[in-house]
Amino acid sequence: MIETDIIIIGAGPVGLFTVFEAGLLKLRCHLIDSLPQAGGQCSEIYPKKPIYDIPGFPSILAGELIDNLMEQAAPFKPGFTLGEAALSIEKTADEQFIVTTVKGTKHQAPIVMIAGGLGVFEPRKPPIDAIVDFEDKGVEYIIKDPSIYQDKVCVIAGGGDSALDWSIYLAERNIAKKVHLVHRSSSFRGHLDSVQKVIDMAESGQINLITEAEVTGLSGSGKLEKVHVTHQKNGEIVIDADHFIPLFGLKPSLGPIADWGLEIEKSAIKVNTLDYSTNIPGIYAIGDVNTYENKLKLILCGFHEGTLAVQSAFARIHPEKKNVLKYTTVNGVQGF
Repeated sequence: MIETDIIIIGAGPVGLFTVFEAGLLKLRCHLIDSLPQAGGQCSEIYPKKPIYDIPGFPSILAGELIDNLMEQAAPFKPGFTLGEAALSIEKTADEQFIVTTVKGTKHQAPIVMIAGGLGVFEPRKPPIDAIVDFEDKGVEYIIKDPSIYQDKVCVIAGGGDSALDWSIYLAERNIAKKVHLVHRSSSFRGHLDSVQKVIDMAESGQINLITEAEVTGLSGSGKLEKVHVTHQKNGEIVIDADHFIPLFGLKPSLGPIADWGLEIEKSAIKVNTLDYSTNIPGIYAIGDVNTYENKLKLILCGFHEGTLAVQSAFARIHPEKKNVLKYTTVNGVQGF
């Protein structure tokens, strides 16, 4: 049994910053996340993407933001259970919560903060026979490290911002040897600037743009070697390729959290904006996982929610103590 003051479900940016705010009040935290590393979407989906609305940082890569948050939380020695999704929660007679993961790891604390972002993500997979056979053998649904595509032939499928942006990135920086972008329509759903840039790069030969077509088959011996494309007018096109990257988005869901007796509205947890508490006393929901009137799904809003939730948690854990706000500019940061 792992015992702590606050169990944080979700090790994304909001969960990590909450460790810092809790630490200032001498409250220890342990984070649980289904992903194998801390950082949530920022690490798993777009570590190399710039973020422009973090106060004090005109621009910062998502991965760098996570590195900074980890450094900021480090003095308070948070614990981590990674690669294990939270499965169940139960309340004991002495007002403690026990959270058990899918692998059976148990955690106990008087406070639980759910900072699970948009929940559990699953990629939207195209209906291609044998696509599972080539996963991690040339098929990737998320681009984590662009360097693995150095001097490789890549086929990207999709018509949204992700497909457009990564096609531009891999081709413009001369990372991939060749980029083929396949889209089933002649129009795109992405930003107009990105659409125009892809068209311009296609005209100059930097990207092979194939519209009104779909990837319908994959083949290879032990790893991906060929991508089969069916064009609406020209029939089958076979592309010799090292990687196929279908970027059709991710499907978020609350997963097991939806069965914990929390009040849910439109796949999000309803909270009281006084302190972001849920309908179960002692359980809070912060960040994109919660919902309330005028909710904005921004990282900076999650930072605010976590800060107020920690203040409320301190009062629940130490009802006999009066918490006086102390400014870090005056007192500094005293770690554990």
